[in-house]
Amino acid sequence: MCMILSMQMAIISFAAGIWIAQYQPRLLSGTALILITTGLTIGGAAALQWYKSGVLRENLFRALVLLVAFGVGFAWSGWRAAWRIADELPPAWEGRDVEVTGLVAELPEPSEQGVRFVFQVEKAAGPVPQRILLSWYAKERGAESATAPVVRPGERWRFTVRLKRPHGLVNPNGYDYEAALLERGVRATGNVRSGPPPALLDRFVSQPMILVHRLRDAIRDRFSAALPGKEYAGVLIALAVGDQRAIPDEQWTVFRNTGISHLISISGLHVSMVGILVAWLVGKAWRRSSRRMLRLPAMKAAAAAGLVAAAAYAILAGMGIPTQRSLIMLAVVALALLGGRQPSGSQVLCLALLCVLAFDPWAVLAAGFWLSFGAVAILMFLLGGRVAAAKGWRAAVASQLGITLATIPALIVLFNGFSLVSPLANALAIPLVSFVITPLTLLAIVLPLTGLLDLAHGLFGLLMVFLEWLAALPFAMWSQAAPPAILAGAAIAGVVWLMLPRGTPARSAGVLMVLPMLAWVPERPAPGTFRMTVLDVGQGTAVHVQTARHELVYDTGPAYRQGGDAGARVVVPYLQAAGIGHIDRLVVSHNDLDHSGGMSSVLGGTNVGDIAANFVPEGEADGKGKPPVRPCTAGEAWVWDGVEFRVLHPRAEVLGKISDNDASCVLRIAAPGGSVLLAGDIERATEQQLVGSEGPALASTVVVVPHHGSKSSSSDAFVAAVSPRAAIHSAGYLNQFHHPHPSVLQRWTDGGATNWRTDGQGAVLVEVGARDVAIAGQRELAPRYWYGH
Repeated sequence: MCMILSMQMAIISFAAGIWIAQYQPRLLSGTALILITTGLTIGGAAALQWYKSGVLRENLFRALVLLVAFGVGFAWSGWRAAWRIADELPPAWEGRDVEVTGLVAELPEPSEQGVRFVFQVEKAAGPVPQRILLSWYAKERGAESATAPVVRPGERWRFTVRLKRPHGLVNPNGYDYEAALLERGVRATGNVRSGPPPALLDRFVSQPMILVHRLRDAIRDRFSAALPGKEYAGVLIALAVGDQRAIPDEQWTVFRNTGISHLISISGLHVSMVGILVAWLVGKAWRRSSRRMLRLPAMKAAAAAGLVAAAAYAILAGMGIPTQRSLIMLAVVALALLGGRQPSGSQVLCLALLCVLAFDPWAVLAAGFWLSFGAVAILMFLLGGRVAAAKGWRAAVASQLGITLATIPALIVLFNGFSLVSPLANALAIPLVSFVITPLTLLAIVLPLTGLLDLAHGLFGLLMVFLEWLAALPFAMWSQAAPPAILAGAAIAGVVWLMLPRGTPARSAGVLMVLPMLAWVPERPAPGTFRMTVLDVGQGTAVHVQTARHELVYDTGPAYRQGGDAGARVVVPYLQAAGIGHIDRLVVSHNDLDHSGGMSSVLGGTNVGDIAANFVPEGEADGKGKPPVRPCTAGEAWVWDGVEFRVLHPRAEVLGKISDNDASCVLRIAAPGGSVLLAGDIERATEQQLVGSEGPALASTVVVVPHHGSKSSSSDAFVAAVSPRAAIHSAGYLNQFHHPHPSVLQRWTDGGATNWRTDGQGAVLVEVGARDVAIAGQRELAPRYWYGH
């Protein structure tokens, strides 16, 4: 027993080493990794020898084992990262056209604009990484052709591509796209160019995983054809092959608000269900033949068949973390049964943890990793304790309530909230999705009967009626800002204490440890000061300004060519993570999509009190429950909490007579400690007019540079009039407009400003205090070793 516990603790220590390594700001050098690995090998061997010879006591030996396991995890993570990052695109090759030949390696991602796919490079006219992510659009900018390209897994193509190194948007508490690409082994992204024309060289190249992806692609196409235009076809495709991209955002909102998102992906529950169902059927059939029973016991035959079925389903699903965890756990149990052993639940879970992290050390960066392993550990704890005494539906209800309670701290840390109606939603959704809809969907893979899909679709539609009703309840979601680590840790300890068996002294005191996390509110600026965050949204602008009691959002970022917009992907998640559910005023500078593209998502995802814009957004003026849009014109001014806001441009009489860019709403925000100028996309003529009309009033400590640093803006006279200490350029990485232009950067530098760029430094945070201004970039505040690689 002691040896088993030591093994489990060593695996947990190994996982902790991997987790710590993934949050290092810099990658260790090869020399450092060699020294660490050598030291661990010598130290581990010496400790084992001393223990055998009696020099080391058992407790000290165990401590050394845990230390060595931690070091092994840390070093293994470092080696894996070094090997993967070594396969990179040299900076000099970014933005250059290069010819590549290779295979479509995974399931393509079609969209209205084109298709995106992982490309396995076999030959290239330059130093190109082995795996790249390509986007092939229906038409390039300026081209007349709009034929949507179609690619299949296993096809060999010759493309001319334009690549860039992995780069994502970096915002406070935001999604780390660069980490996701690193985990997938994708070391460059880019676009397929129209000339020379792409050439299909082979229609199918047989490789083991390509065969799987080809099958997944065929199943997806068959489901789409069988359910044309059906509302929940994307859900059935997700349950069949793990592809969730056809599920609309509105449905994901319902799933999230009711806490059933885990059922829509191919989860561990579904993989386990398939394995157990097949094992039961095979075991029952096996017992009917005495000859088979003599050759192999029914239990072993059932275990082997169940494992094969679960593996097939997990591979078909794309082997996500929950499916990996579940498959490994089933494999451990099946192999133990075949070998005549009976491992404990904790052993199985720890071995699954070891296998997942040995294969994929970046898994610790994914929310699904923590929720998947955490939920199983909680369930084992509950079923091994007081819930085990319950029977039937009482045990199921107690387990669901226990998991809901225990995962609250994790859900708040990872997603800034949790569903209050989750137990009720899951009470119906778990049995219906797992034991009826999913089996019907899987049966439709084997038996191409449209009626099976129609029945599964109809049943899910009935479930959605109930879920949409629950999601619409005003108390459906508890939302708050991401808490500090110390409060989250205390809440986890409190939940564990609450779940201890009856009779534990002061068990209810665990509630007191959870309450501080639920009651926590982020610190706000003091009266007379303000905080500004220029969000990293790519080629566009979105700015959040916060005073002691008010919130302002200036612009909402772009609509993205590959689908979606910055409002849904960046602005709303950022506001939710900051605990902001109400915007007092939304100012949209002008009607260009790089500034207004996320407006609809912001209005749908937050409560907006007031909208100022010099255009009427399509579908928004008469939107139910949405505030009317009023003009944003020069002369308007207001004061919030000792901070002055003043609109400097445009004058009402010029609206409709100047271009959209020059009609940008220019806003100056001033406090005793400093000031900020938000200039939209104004160009030189408007700049000259402002210099003449406002003069010294333009002077500001910080400026969000006009038009993302375009040559058509930032004239010498304007730079001199503003005379800032910091100039912030909100621009996309390697954007096609080449913003900000080098001459503009130099102009602001010559004017005495430090240049800040969202494409290089991530979101830029500006704290205007009582006496001074502090500025920082998100990439420097929370550095990661993969940034810049």
